[in-house]
Amino acid sequence: MSITQRERPVSFSSGAVRNVMQHELPKALALARQNAKVNGFVISRIEAALIDHWRLGGALWGYVNAGEIQSMLFVGANIVPVNTDASARGAFAQELIRAGRRSASLLGQQSEVLGIWEGMQTYWGKARVVRENQPFLMIDRQPEVPTDPRVRRVESDEIDVLFPACVDMFTQEVGVSPISNGGELQYRRRIAEVISSGMAFAIIENSRVLFKVEVGFTTAEAAQIQGVWVDPTSRGQGLAVPALSAAIMQIREAFAHSVTLYVNDFNTPARKTYAQLGFEQHATFATVLF
Repeated sequence: MSITQRERPVSFSSGAVRNVMQHELPKALALARQNAKVNGFVISRIEAALIDHWRLGGALWGYVNAGEIQSMLFVGANIVPVNTDASARGAFAQELIRAGRRSASLLGQQSEVLGIWEGMQTYWGKARVVRENQPFLMIDRQPEVPTDPRVRRVESDEIDVLFPACVDMFTQEVGVSPISNGGELQYRRRIAEVISSGMAFAIIENSRVLFKVEVGFTTAEAAQIQGVWVDPTSRGQGLAVPALSAAIMQIREAFAHSVTLYVNDFNTPARKTYAQLGFEQHATFATVLF
């Protein structure tokens, strides 16, 4: 059965899993906004779908009890839970088993992700990586550190310059190249879209990227950043803090008052950088990579 369709409700315990319908999206949005910073990705997808349902970018399953949507699961390239309890996690795990493994990752709040994964891992097979402890960080003020004036938005004609840095960052973070197995064209289109949306920021000198960061998505409540990268030959020289400080200032001015991100607990250099900038932990995420 396709992960994009859940035509009839499937019962589990006292609730049932079914697709969230278009007319229910405002209620779904209100549910996600109960924890607006943490649920930013799903909020951004619902907001896009309110304009055009095809822009949802996946399926949105609801766990319905007594006629009300109590929990949700976004199912696309990424699987992302919203407001789940043990019963909803079990129900969603069963539905994911029925649907089969088609997504690249399961991510979100630690307890929700690990609870769903526990219920389905025997059937989906061994994960490539399970990152159980990823601090979810937020800053809602200007960083109190110097800024690098060279940071600016990347221009559309600079995609050939930025693209290798994006590939390198993705490969380091995820463990596989985004351009392997014929994925280069699709990934290049994704980077071009980010650039054209004004969501890529970098220091570029002599056609060389020294620093970059992208905005993954934005909502009224927050802009989430990703892909923070410093050229290997420039690392350890104090570039990251002032460069990211400048990017955060521009992102806050252009998109949202709060800036969020999540980071692997073992990435000590990155965590030190974010602490210097004034990020504070707001939640704990986990990610399962398939």
